[in-house]
Amino acid sequence: MSTLSRRSFLAALMTSVALPQIAQAAGGLAFDRDTLIELARDMASRPYAPRPKVPQDWLELSYEEYQTRWFRSRDALWSKTDRPYNVDFFLPGLYFPRAVQVHTVDDGMARLVPFDLSLFDATDKAPGLTTEGALGYSGLRLRTELSEPGLKNEFCVFQGASYFRAIGIGQSYGLSARGLALKTGDPMGEEFPEFTDFWMETPNPGQTHLVLHALLDSPSVTGAYRFHIEPGTSSVMEVEAALFAREDMAHMGIAPLTSMFLFDRTNHTRFDDFRPAVHDSDGLLIRNGAGETIWRPLANPKHLQISSFGDENPTGFGLMQRPRKLSDFADLEANYHNRPSLWVEPKGDWGRGAVTLVEIPADKEIYDNIAAYWRPHGEVAAGTRVDLAYRLTWGGDPALPDPLPRVTDTSGGKRIFGEQGRIMTIDYAPHPLFNDGPEALTLHISSPHVETSAGVLQRNPETGGLRLAFSFDPKDRDLVELRAQLRKDGAPASEVWLYRWTA
Repeated sequence: MSTLSRRSFLAALMTSVALPQIAQAAGGLAFDRDTLIELARDMASRPYAPRPKVPQDWLELSYEEYQTRWFRSRDALWSKTDRPYNVDFFLPGLYFPRAVQVHTVDDGMARLVPFDLSLFDATDKAPGLTTEGALGYSGLRLRTELSEPGLKNEFCVFQGASYFRAIGIGQSYGLSARGLALKTGDPMGEEFPEFTDFWMETPNPGQTHLVLHALLDSPSVTGAYRFHIEPGTSSVMEVEAALFAREDMAHMGIAPLTSMFLFDRTNHTRFDDFRPAVHDSDGLLIRNGAGETIWRPLANPKHLQISSFGDENPTGFGLMQRPRKLSDFADLEANYHNRPSLWVEPKGDWGRGAVTLVEIPADKEIYDNIAAYWRPHGEVAAGTRVDLAYRLTWGGDPALPDPLPRVTDTSGGKRIFGEQGRIMTIDYAPHPLFNDGPEALTLHISSPHVETSAGVLQRNPETGGLRLAFSFDPKDRDLVELRAQLRKDGAPASEVWLYRWTA
């Protein structure tokens, strides 16, 4: 695109943010990724200005009133064409006070998808609503043929701030990702950047992927995002982002993930619940730059806790859902056993930093209380450009090189028969490294805070894998860090298990 065309696009788009009808009337604007990057750069040079909210009657909708309208999928974007994808839209209001603008891109020309309330069916209890003002959609849903020819099923949703989520074939929605996290867990409060506009490249017939662009804005930063999305057994997203700092940023979270962990067998006694476990994810998996595979079971602490796993150029990290049997949860409605894991693979040099885990106390499963992200070392100065690239895989556990025996379960409780202290058990999945029996393995159990027992390793006849059990006495300590790993002939024979016990 020429410099003149790019300047024209920037000027027109800055106007269309406030008056989307102008972009529509113009019959389209030239668009490409470079132009979006220049728009984000230009916005970062200006003071932050929040977008206007939707009209007041939309903001005052109750949850029940919001549910009285739903999108009519037979009228989805591209539904009456031979395009392989359909796009549904969500209404603003209630939890979504600011609407986003959605555009399509055909042959390098962007055209606004105008807001249209008539695309939504409603019950007789649906209240009348204003149709003028700062309206648009709150987000979008992507559908395509997955397992049934002729039937387009949903696999991805972008809605709310910079949140989005996806599933593999046959899975149920669970954890979410975000475009960017700022000041997560900080005492002064978190900042939530927002995707303000989406541009979807119209797919060709037979195309297996969809390309979506997004503009991000917040008081501290702007960004131009590109998502190359390919659904399947696992849904895979190739993400590129160019970020421009408006202000100095001391706490930035890259490739942030958000999930829910209420309880499992480590803390079930705190909840009077018929189910043995309730969570969207049960552990943080890290493959660090040194090639070490770390498994950190999640917790629902009584007080906010933040864990940092220092590293340089990590291979990947993610929040996993490893229990896969209905009986692991005994929930016929939530289908927690069917929730996806999400794995982040950095591309390029991410340098020094830390995989950061934030665990927030929660008393109900409606709250997302877990966050994980990469926190770069040092501060990002105002005026700085940061370029990022990474892959997101929504599905099962990642296919790591030289995969080690996986931790499948962690349990803990008081020692019995009047003895002091606590017992921890770690179950490992069957693996060829276990073929010579437990006696061929050495146990490495440690803590910087307390002494631990030597540990006992046994075959688990129900799983076919192994179980490690050991004990420790926290005495009057409120927090104990624990580490365990199996080794064979001096080499790792399991993931590194890290756990933070709290009183």
